[in-house]
Amino acid sequence: MTPADTKRAYRRDMLLAGLMVAAGLAVSGMAGTELLTTRHQQMAQATQPLQSTPGAESKPSAPAEPTTTGTRPDKVPPEPARPDAEAQKSGAAPALPPAPAEKTAAPIK
Repeated sequence: MTPADTKRAYRRDMLLAGLMVAAGLAVSGMAGTELLTTRHQQMAQATQPLQSTPGAESKPSAPAEPTTTGTRPDKVPPEPARPDAEAQKSGAAPALPPAPAEKTAAPIK
């Protein structure tokens, strides 16, 4: 580029930047005046008062909570996930499916 073209491009870029800054200031100014003029005209929207359902006085407000002791039941003994061979012969089904062959390990001694 020649020095004249460089100078012309620089002026064009600076003019464009100045216009963009001026447009931003104008939009900010309009938004500010909008906020100042509408601040005193805003009204809060109130909610409707709560109304009870007909016959609510005779009905209980919530069901009674069940009484729990917070302890585990000890009447039922725990059962193994895989019952022994005799229990399986008598009809007890295992709670878990058999493990895949690649995940089966030797028993721990």
